[in-house]
Amino acid sequence: MSYMKEFTKGLVKENPTLVSLLGMCPTLAITITVQNALGMGAAATFVLLCSNIAISLLKKIIPSQVRLPAYIVIIAGFVTFVGMILQAFLPDIYDALGIYLPLITVNCIILGRAEMFASKNGVGASALDGLGMGLGFTLAMLAVSSVREIIGNGSWFGIKLAPDFIQPMTIFIMPAGGFFVLGCVIALVNRISDRNAPVRTGCAACPNKDGCAGCGTDSDVKEAK
Repeated sequence: MSYMKEFTKGLVKENPTLVSLLGMCPTLAITITVQNALGMGAAATFVLLCSNIAISLLKKIIPSQVRLPAYIVIIAGFVTFVGMILQAFLPDIYDALGIYLPLITVNCIILGRAEMFASKNGVGASALDGLGMGLGFTLAMLAVSSVREIIGNGSWFGIKLAPDFIQPMTIFIMPAGGFFVLGCVIALVNRISDRNAPVRTGCAACPNKDGCAGCGTDSDVKEAK
């Protein structure tokens, strides 16, 4: 198993937000400002990392009949811990995240990685998987929030960028603007992924190759960038 692959797959290739289209609710609701997006991303990454490690350690102890309730209890414990830390030391971010912070407990990204990966792999691989997926989620939110804050509010990370005579396009900090920006970012990622993917030609790429008597050999397969 390549540990580097387990870490990097969540950044772009299997990005939970831009490729798997998970975690759409916080992505659209929190990305009005970069500060809020980073706060949510950091909280989700911490919960992903810790829950993946805990579930990987306990995978042989948790009965299969109650694995999902057990996963939710584990995840909820880490979410509660993060909420207490934010409320004590970063109250502004805690207030800005609002209901979306406790909803991390049932976030499809975290539950999905627990069920699909952490419960089937070792601690090291599960930790890197959680960290990579969390960073991928954070990068996606950072990209969306940067566009929305710069165009919709004329600032970035609270720093004013646009001069006073330029009016920000406030639609970008509204729900419609969030959908538009997220769609554009997803389209850009898909475009980059398609450009880098190998193009397969010949019999191996044909959907009817199994029932075709004229199929060639593997030498017919060509890969081009």
